[in-house]
This record gives sequence, C-alpha cells and structure tokens, in this order.
Amino acid sequence: MNAMSTKPLSALAAIAVMSSLIIFDTAVADVDKLVEDCANCHGKDGASTESSVPIIGGISELFMIDTIAIYKDRDRPCIEAEYLEGPDKGSKTDMCKIADELSDEEIESLAKFYAGKTFVRAKQSFDPEKAARGQKIHDSNCEKCHEDGGSSVEDDAGILAGQWMPYLEQTFKSYLSGERVMPKKMKPKMEKLSDTGMEDLLHYYGSLQ
Repeated sequence: MNAMSTKPLSALAAIAVMSSLIIFDTAVADVDKLVEDCANCHGKDGASTESSVPIIGGISELFMIDTIAIYKDRDRPCIEAEYLEGPDKGSKTDMCKIADELSDEEIESLAKFYAGKTFVRAKQSFDPEKAARGQKIHDSNCEKCHEDGGSSVEDDAGILAGQWMPYLEQTFKSYLSGERVMPKKMKPKMEKLSDTGMEDLLHYYGSLQ
C-alpha cells in the first residue's frame, strides 16, 4: 500500500517542482525584459552615460520603489525624453508613463536588480575650488541625511556622490520651483541655498569620482 502510494506522490512532487521552475524562469525572463527596456536610457546595469539621465545602478531598493511611487502620484515632473537606444530609439516617453505600466511585483523586481549592482560614478569635469566650497556646504547642511559625502546607500536617500551634475542641477531646480515635493527636513536648507552655493554643491558631488 505504501509502495503504491509513493508513485503518484512522487509524480505530483515532480510536477510541482517543474511548475515552480517554469514560473521562476518566466519571472526571470520578465525581469530581463524590463531591465533591457530601462537600459535603453539608463545604460547597462543602470550606469548611465548620458548626463541628463541619472545613474541608478547601486541605489537602494527602498529608494527606487519610493521614486517610482512618486512618479505614479505625479509628485515629480514627468519630463519628456527620447529613448537613447533600442527599438524605440528616438521616440518619446516620460517616467510617469513608464511607472504607470509597472506592477508592484515588477517594481520590486527592478528595485532588487538595480540594488544589486555597483554605482558607477560619472567621469565629468568640475571646478576644484567650487568643489571645496561645496564640501563645506554639504558637511554643514546635508551630511546628516546624505552620509559619507552623499555616497551612503543605507540612507535610502539616493546617491549624490558621483551622480551626473546636469541631472542633479535639474533636480535642485525642480525642488526649488515646487515642481517636485521636497522632504520637510530638506526644505529650509534648500531654500536658503544661493545660486552660487548650489553650483558649489554640484561641483562637490561631481568631484567624487
């Protein structure tokens, strides 16, 4: 009796294993397709080579999930841009449209993928004197939330050190104009930042290569 009953159980177990493998393979394939689409603008593994497109490889899972949620809620400017590579190269889209098409499971998969990559700091020109002044501004105003010169992943606040300066400049301007919702702790510090101070801060983050 026991010998006879083990055969159907073994068969069922084998079917269950095969089914789980198929589901796993499908999930992996879906993530690969999503990553391929992202790479058409953000570069391989999120290491963007375009100064207006942020480097996303190496950022924390929580930060990416929150960022996409902000796009879904339209609390961040939906700037229209062209695909830089791939089959849709030259056609236009924006991050709000892209965010709207992603399910919660897909967002989590993307966040996990990019969190597992290395943040590749941008090689860009900077002014050493401005960078030195910018470091002082960072140390006195920003270090508490953006530790280690804005390079800490554990802050879940994005990586500033080595991020593209033109992208950061657009981000700062969006905060100051009210187009992008600013964290309460950040608001008074950003609002007192002069144009010169903002430029110095940008050069500091750009100098961290």
